[in-house]
Amino acid sequence: MTSLPLIPVDPDAPGARRAAMPPQHLADLDLAGRKDLVTKLGESAFRARQISTHYFGRLVRDPAQMTDLPAVSRERLADQLLPRLLTPVRELACDDGATRKALWRLHDGALVESVLMGYPDRVTVCISSQAGCGMACPFCATGQAGLTRNLSTAEIVDQAVYLAGVAASGVVAGSPPRLSHVVFMGMGEPLANYNRVIAAIRRLVSPAPEGLGLSQRHITVSTVGLVPAIHRLASEDLSVTLALSLHAPDDELRDELVPVNQRWKVCEVLDAAWAYAARTGRRVSIEYAMIKDVNDQPWRADLLGRLLAGKLAHVNLIPLNPTPGSRWDASPKPVEREFVRRLRDAGVSTTVRDTRGREIDGACGQLAAAEDKGTDPAGEMSA
Repeated sequence: MTSLPLIPVDPDAPGARRAAMPPQHLADLDLAGRKDLVTKLGESAFRARQISTHYFGRLVRDPAQMTDLPAVSRERLADQLLPRLLTPVRELACDDGATRKALWRLHDGALVESVLMGYPDRVTVCISSQAGCGMACPFCATGQAGLTRNLSTAEIVDQAVYLAGVAASGVVAGSPPRLSHVVFMGMGEPLANYNRVIAAIRRLVSPAPEGLGLSQRHITVSTVGLVPAIHRLASEDLSVTLALSLHAPDDELRDELVPVNQRWKVCEVLDAAWAYAARTGRRVSIEYAMIKDVNDQPWRADLLGRLLAGKLAHVNLIPLNPTPGSRWDASPKPVEREFVRRLRDAGVSTTVRDTRGREIDGACGQLAAAEDKGTDPAGEMSA
């Protein structure tokens, strides 16, 4: 069994490991904070709205393109409000360009990933909240890499702004040109970087020029089940969707697959999820990776059905995207279909996630692992 290291939920809590964070960026601040900083730099307060409109309203991240700002002001403001946070390492595409994955190097050399997925009715981006992850789930490439550090609010937001710009460019054929959905399902455990993730959500949902102006209901926050943080999230007056990475309905197996279960058992995690649903009125998404001969037995489907029957929940079964050399593999399709049937017979709404990006190391952490090893993933489109 894998033992989980004790990791503070709040990165600013006593005992939390300090890491070199990036320079301050305008996305770290609300509009009032930006105005205050701009005036301290000797500029008029309206410059904060002007530069924020470029970044959040027009999706312009390059100060050189903000030509309506005087050159002297532009240089001063760029130094203090628009430092470069994400340096592109690789950008890959598949599914005829509808799935695009970006690998970034941060200021300290850490690697993170984000993904854009275009559909006929929406554009969704999956973003990272940490470089690496400390949750140690053995079937997850990111979990096996360990935690490097938490991302800043702006490092989180900048991923979404960049990919929103990709969508707006029209290169994702057959999809709307506007980003509509954001899922915190990339690298890291979002609720272990709680304060910065909440600040990032508020930037994403605030109207331009303060933020991107997305619907709260189109934001999904995934967690392996940090119970105190789930209760805290319920008190934030946000209508985001909670996605619980359950992966096993019984404590014996979940202790192995999701080591945080050694601290908060299945019943405690589900009780926190139901409390969140009751407080927000939002249906909880139960994420369940289908792993061959591990968690896909019919009796586990029946047990999961009994746990979820009558609850405000939806099961999202995930065909496992195996990492190279892993002993874990995806469940066969007949087994997957039987699992779905049993859950639906129990009255539980169930779908199987669309398998996007397999040929571009689609599972979170795989592209970063390939870069660290100096290997070339298939499907590379641009560097």
